[in-house]
Amino acid sequence: MKNFTLLLLIFLTKVCLTSCKDAKQAPKEEPQEELPNIVFILSDDQAWTDYGFMGHEHIETPNIDKLVQESHTFTHGYVPTSLCAPSLASIITGVYPRDHMVLANDRVLPGDDKKGKSAWKAPWRAENYAPVIENFKKLNTLPKMLKEKGYLSFQTGKWWIGNYANGGFDYGMTHGDPDRGGRHGDYGLEIGRKGMDTLYGYIDLALEKKKPFFMWYAPFLPHSPHNPPDSLLQKYLPKAPTEYIAKYWAMCEWFDQTCGELMDYIDKKGETENTIFVYVCDNGWVQNEDNGNYNPISKQSPYDYGMRTPIMFKWKGKITPKLDDRTLASSLDMVPTVLDLLGMKRPEELDGINVLNETEQKNREAIFGEIYNHDFYTVNESLKYRLIMTDPYKLIVPDKTNRPNEKIQLFNIYKDPFEKEDLSDAHPEIVEKLLNQIEVSWNQEPQN
Repeated sequence: MKNFTLLLLIFLTKVCLTSCKDAKQAPKEEPQEELPNIVFILSDDQAWTDYGFMGHEHIETPNIDKLVQESHTFTHGYVPTSLCAPSLASIITGVYPRDHMVLANDRVLPGDDKKGKSAWKAPWRAENYAPVIENFKKLNTLPKMLKEKGYLSFQTGKWWIGNYANGGFDYGMTHGDPDRGGRHGDYGLEIGRKGMDTLYGYIDLALEKKKPFFMWYAPFLPHSPHNPPDSLLQKYLPKAPTEYIAKYWAMCEWFDQTCGELMDYIDKKGETENTIFVYVCDNGWVQNEDNGNYNPISKQSPYDYGMRTPIMFKWKGKITPKLDDRTLASSLDMVPTVLDLLGMKRPEELDGINVLNETEQKNREAIFGEIYNHDFYTVNESLKYRLIMTDPYKLIVPDKTNRPNEKIQLFNIYKDPFEKEDLSDAHPEIVEKLLNQIEVSWNQEPQN
């Protein structure tokens, strides 16, 4: 019995030692990488001046003002073009319109002017645009890049490129079917104006699946039709010179309210510290006092009222808040900056920089712009303006063929932010230098 007990103790000791050794040698499980959610907030048709934090006398934007306080905010941000379809396409791809080829809102072919240009719902317009969409589907977009990290991507709001899936989104509100009214957003245009439930549903889906998400929030706000809630309209009517202005001002605050609702919902879900917020406006807008149209110095123009926008990056605890009123930023920087924040490799074709990187900021000499006809055909036949923005000068170059009666204009955009004084005649040497920089940019090999 003693021998049996001794043998049992020896056996148990060996088992214990072997088990402990195996446990020590067992590979440790790698901790799963916690990836931040990404939310792009895109205003639609809003001047760079029309925010509380930018000093507007009457427009109140408390939620965006709060976002500014929590973000690295560039007040001298620009979009590369002052029209929604090409601007949005540049935001999602990170390349200039001449690279992604969504040059403007509608594509026309020779002879189409005889078909009734004002008929936006005419079948030939959708047929003409189909090749643009097919080409775009081949391009790299942020949602496609994020699939590598397991992101779910959601589209809401404005989207010109047919179905949401054409941009690489997993889910979306825009079907893009021209036979059902699809042109620039269809059901997506309801977000914000008719509530936020669909967007909330997408966020809940990602959290349920335990997936990081990319949210494209591009509501049809403050874009016309300017039909704000009556409570907001009544607030601004006594302050505005006309009802048209009051309606536009009210739309700006309505948009701000929806931004607050979105950020509050993410906070309610406990995701604020794990979410990167990026803000931009697709193009500017100056409301006419005596009708519902925009002033031609804004949308579709080469002036800052059409192209300038604040750009914000917020990641609580990771990005230090700063109000930067000097550094030039571009909406083309949004994709590379986000990729760097995630530690992802940047595709070579991207035209922007990581604008939060001080070295890249200092090495940047200029950002560029290009504007085409609303109804476009090819780059050469539709180009209206090429632009370069530097510190402190901006050069506007009208196309010699398509805008033969216009002259080159030079502005100091820091001393003269409303572009009142053309300096081109006084500084021909600066004009020549900036023209050369534009030519170098355009003569580079195509990226796509």
